[in-house]
Amino acid sequence: MTRAGLRAAFAAIAAAACVATAVACDPQSASGPRSAPAAAAASRQGKAEGPLLVYEQTENGNQDLYLVPVAGGIARRLTDHAASDGLPRFTPDGRSVVYSSDRDGHFQLWQVPIAGGEPRRLRKNAFTEWQADVSPDGRSLAYLSNEGGPEGLWRMDLASGASRRLVLHGNRTIFGNPHWSPDGRRITFSSNWRVGHQIWVADATTGEAERISGVSEGGCEPRFHPDGRRVVYVRRGLMSEKSRLLEHDLETGEKRVLIDWPAMNYDPVYSPDGSEVAFSSNITGEWVVYRQRLADGKSWRVSFGKGPARYPDYQPVGFRRRGDPAAR
Repeated sequence: MTRAGLRAAFAAIAAAACVATAVACDPQSASGPRSAPAAAAASRQGKAEGPLLVYEQTENGNQDLYLVPVAGGIARRLTDHAASDGLPRFTPDGRSVVYSSDRDGHFQLWQVPIAGGEPRRLRKNAFTEWQADVSPDGRSLAYLSNEGGPEGLWRMDLASGASRRLVLHGNRTIFGNPHWSPDGRRITFSSNWRVGHQIWVADATTGEAERISGVSEGGCEPRFHPDGRRVVYVRRGLMSEKSRLLEHDLETGEKRVLIDWPAMNYDPVYSPDGSEVAFSSNITGEWVVYRQRLADGKSWRVSFGKGPARYPDYQPVGFRRRGDPAAR
């Protein structure tokens, strides 16, 4: 496959993960945003301070990674390569970003310091390996790989390089978006095994997995809340032009809508203090990264410029936990 073909495949698979199934999403349409998406004027001016957001953006046909201060500032390009660089995740210390790239002809896992410099390849083989997340203790990597045939959820020890498959569902199963729980004991992911894209939570040691989404509901792109008791994910009706971001309480099974804009809303991630979510939406007609505060629904635009922006992730430093009297 040509480099252009790989880039197109990356975009198609990543953007349509929930659409690959018939029962993945909510048949109800969104009723509209709680507040209009507001552009933060400071996002294109001012000094870059505080914790960062990383995201992917395609400009002039080239998909790379960008960093921008959460509080607003000038976006800085982190990678610059003719290949597709995407699906970024910060390392637990906030000093590096792990991402997926086809710069060597097929998708593999890479890491780059946020200060810039030469990216380092984390694994080198002939398989397609992507969508990675580093464990909270920084010792393990959860990722997707088709090593051995079908795609599955894998875990690698970063010190030794030893890897093993945790979850395998079927020969044609599409997995998505693995994410570690804050205590490092579980990994949430999506899988379209048997009944369409659903949300799963697996034991990070044994690989024993449990589906948490309803068969008639489905979902994709799950991320744990910082308290480890909740998961946010995308819920979309079959071929619908709208999607919601839902929060699922793992203890009670209760669900609540976090984002209900009349658009395609994807790629949710909680801030480290749990006070807001970052996500991407095409409410303007093009994919843009936003932040929304959960307490009052106030939102800010994060990404600017021409070209779609997707898959934000918060730097896990510089935030204070709820309950801290010094919390912002």
